[in-house]
Amino acid sequence: MKKIISLLLSLIMVFSLFTLTFAAESVDEDTTKYPIILVPGYSSSKLYRIDEKTGEQIPVWLDAYAQIAQGLVDNKEAILLGLAQSAATNDPGPMGRAVKKAVYEALDGMKCNDDGSSYYDVKNYVHTPEETNYKYLNENYPEGEHQAEKEMMGYFGNVIGEENTYVFTCDFRMGAVANANSLREYIDDVIEYTNKNRTEKDKIDKVNLFAVSHGGQVSGTYLTLYGYEGKVNNAVLTIPALGGAGIAYDIFNGHCEFDEVGLLTFVQHGCVLEEDYQIFLEAEKLGFLDELIDYIIQGGVEGVLTWGSLWDFIPIDKYEAIKAKHLDPVKNAEVIKKSDYMHYEIMSPSGDHYFAKGFKKAQQAGTKIYIMAGYDNKVITGLAENSDSIITTNASTGATCAPFGQRFADGYTQKVDTGFYQVSPSMTVDASTSYLPEYTWFIQNYYHGMTYYDSYTHSLLNKLILNDGAGYDVHTFKEYPQFHATTNPAHTVFAAFDSSAEGYLSSEDKALTIKNLSKENTLVVSAVTVCGADFDFSFVPFALAPGESKSIAIKGDIPAVSVKNIEINVTYMMGTVTPIGERVFDFTVMNGEKVAFDAEKPLVSASHSQKIDEVLSGYVNENLINTGTKRIVSMLYNMIYKVVVIFDKLMAIFGK
Repeated sequence: MKKIISLLLSLIMVFSLFTLTFAAESVDEDTTKYPIILVPGYSSSKLYRIDEKTGEQIPVWLDAYAQIAQGLVDNKEAILLGLAQSAATNDPGPMGRAVKKAVYEALDGMKCNDDGSSYYDVKNYVHTPEETNYKYLNENYPEGEHQAEKEMMGYFGNVIGEENTYVFTCDFRMGAVANANSLREYIDDVIEYTNKNRTEKDKIDKVNLFAVSHGGQVSGTYLTLYGYEGKVNNAVLTIPALGGAGIAYDIFNGHCEFDEVGLLTFVQHGCVLEEDYQIFLEAEKLGFLDELIDYIIQGGVEGVLTWGSLWDFIPIDKYEAIKAKHLDPVKNAEVIKKSDYMHYEIMSPSGDHYFAKGFKKAQQAGTKIYIMAGYDNKVITGLAENSDSIITTNASTGATCAPFGQRFADGYTQKVDTGFYQVSPSMTVDASTSYLPEYTWFIQNYYHGMTYYDSYTHSLLNKLILNDGAGYDVHTFKEYPQFHATTNPAHTVFAAFDSSAEGYLSSEDKALTIKNLSKENTLVVSAVTVCGADFDFSFVPFALAPGESKSIAIKGDIPAVSVKNIEINVTYMMGTVTPIGERVFDFTVMNGEKVAFDAEKPLVSASHSQKIDEVLSGYVNENLINTGTKRIVSMLYNMIYKVVVIFDKLMAIFGK
């Protein structure tokens, strides 16, 4: 059974980035006059080489999944034989070795020399502004080829014209600096091309950048090196890999311990599934999947060892160890030289071209730079750091983060006095050290690349990139607080207090508002419990139609302290194949004198004890954890607990 689940999860990974339709959003009156350039995520550009003998175009990269899939098809007999042997022996080795060989062969056309240069003369299918605006792409590639972030860019095209929306293409194997140089040339070309078709009064000298993931690293490097030129109006970097990607470290380190529950949750977010399937995996120990992926990674690493871009993905604190493991100081000297420059001049705070320094120069030249990033997810390949599941939150933003599964202790003081409080409600992220403390938004449980499916993130993106006004910051709009719990429908419910900023609680608050995020299902809120404080809610179970909200009054006293973390669990029932579910919301109490910080224990568990822990013995608790059933039992207990409380109230009323 475990092997079957492992293989199914492998397939799920392949389909996890399929996209859905992007919802329409209202546009401000001061709509941008500048074109929008998409700088897309990793491996988005399609590449080819010319056969030296025939002159024929040979595809060397179509997309990540098609590329690997074709390699698997070409080696299907060996893989099927390996699968049979692995199934018979419970050893992933035979299948893993067959898949490793297929992956290595699939990457042959993309191989680089020891110095990081391309072995073949590789080119982009489309590259110039004439070829890469979405009007041209829609007319010439109606099936959607070359149209990265098609839904989002389709929306922007409807607002400002498809001819004014562009996608930047590049050889993504090369390092961020090389691609930033290409982006600089491309921006100049787009400005020149746009002005050919405009009257004198409508000519432009700037563009807008919408950067995603790896595109965020490329754009951030461009802004750091060349932002002083003032050729960008608005730059929105979503889930940017500025300081690297945690998943790259796990891959180059040669071993992954997949977080299967997190991986399935990632898939649920991407597919907007409202069922809570990951609950079924909590009891499974899927080591078979980890071992199989390790074999695949070995084949992949051998084929991409001198891709400069992948070295730029290694976080700076892990760079030297991984470099010593894989790169030869003589043979790979040029790769090391370029990667050292990226790490020690651009990623490192002590570098002359550190992101924060470069961004400041760009801002002084008139560029508005914004960052949106996810937090409170584990890296799916096992790295226990706060992330959006692919890129660590620290790498995306420069924020100081507690290790995944831990938080800063109550009473924590942020590292930099920015003039306002910048610690997340879960007390896991200190945003005061960010590259851009006032222009960075953090979305809790926001998974990598899920901008389409969270009403907050895509609405905020539109507002930031489409407006030519003076610009915004995290204080501008109450509806866009710096810290936000994702509203992806896969999370089913959302909760916030009525007066404080989202995620915080004070004496001004009188009620908790709960919203049904589902687009199709009515749910019954069956229990709302508080962990970490003694107050409660005036509550009886109630139903919420899709999109409906209801407020429940606070009962009791809110703690008269500040910088204290609490959790509120909302347990619900819904008519799906997973009929019960629960979402945990973090809040920071800001209601009095600051709690004393315990410097000897600066980090504590990110999760509070649950109601059920009050009645469990140590032996029973351990067994529930080991069998992966504690979450289900805890939800049922919360529901029963609330029923008993309500019954006691009724007995007290009618017993008088």
